[in-house]
Amino acid sequence: MATLISENFRFLSLFFKSKDVVIFNGLIALGTVASQTAYNVFAFSCPCSSERNYLYGLAAIGVPALALFLIGVILNRNTWNLASECRVRACRRLSGPPAFALLGSVVGRAAVAPITWSVLSLLRGEAYVCALSEFVESASLQGFPAGYGRRTMARFPCRDVPADALSFWGEIERRLKFESQLLGWLLTAVTAVAILLMLCLKRCCSPLGDQQEAYWSYFRSSESQLFQRTASIHAKILAAQSVKRFFGFVALDKEDKEQLEEFGGERRIPSTQWNQVTGVYLYRENKGVPLYSQLHKWAASFGDNDAGPGDKEMEVRV
Repeated sequence: MATLISENFRFLSLFFKSKDVVIFNGLIALGTVASQTAYNVFAFSCPCSSERNYLYGLAAIGVPALALFLIGVILNRNTWNLASECRVRACRRLSGPPAFALLGSVVGRAAVAPITWSVLSLLRGEAYVCALSEFVESASLQGFPAGYGRRTMARFPCRDVPADALSFWGEIERRLKFESQLLGWLLTAVTAVAILLMLCLKRCCSPLGDQQEAYWSYFRSSESQLFQRTASIHAKILAAQSVKRFFGFVALDKEDKEQLEEFGGERRIPSTQWNQVTGVYLYRENKGVPLYSQLHKWAASFGDNDAGPGDKEMEVRV
């Protein structure tokens, strides 16, 4: 039982694994701020119509946030690693805590932009004022002229109301912006507390010290860069050979020729090996020796990888 608990806690170290995540999230937030500001300046236009204001205001806050969230999920590499894991290994290696950690990482990163959008929309208040202006009770406004209903209240954001009621617009706007900004600050506070709790959980449950975790981050970053660069050259060389076999020659620039001469003896990689270095990977150890990635694990046991994606080498080890 102690081994199982220890194994599951290892997976929780996926949350906020490196400073690069914080920097990346900061850039996303800044981009969202710029997009939200541009939208409010150039595109936002309250319809000032009863029963339409509410839908338009909520859509201005919620629909872009939902779209940004889905884009964040799509662009997250862990999403497709999880899809590959379920396709190749039917998610056999993902028990409850690992799955929670992985999904938490995907959702956490994808939520940066939509939360930023929602908070900014609420703090600015235009969408909230547009959405709820028609629901302001005229009886709650001291001295408000009688005979005006929801249709009139809905036209306040456009200031298209009778002159004797227009003077109350400032009070209505202040009241609604107070509510909107209060919700914005509450959402900010809840998000900050959630981030703090996740960071504390990560620090308490991570099996690694700060130095080794920093090393793990450097390793994964370097491996990813080298893998992508090498894969690009490997694919180019393989494509050049195929084109040459078809046409009898291949048009290469100087750099391509140098790469072909230097790396022309590339190895053909079978699908089983691609499967073995593809999918979800969280930190593991084998007899106390760290295995920092799927590729690192495959390379450490190079001679034992002929059994395919379902062999014991692909199961979780601690």
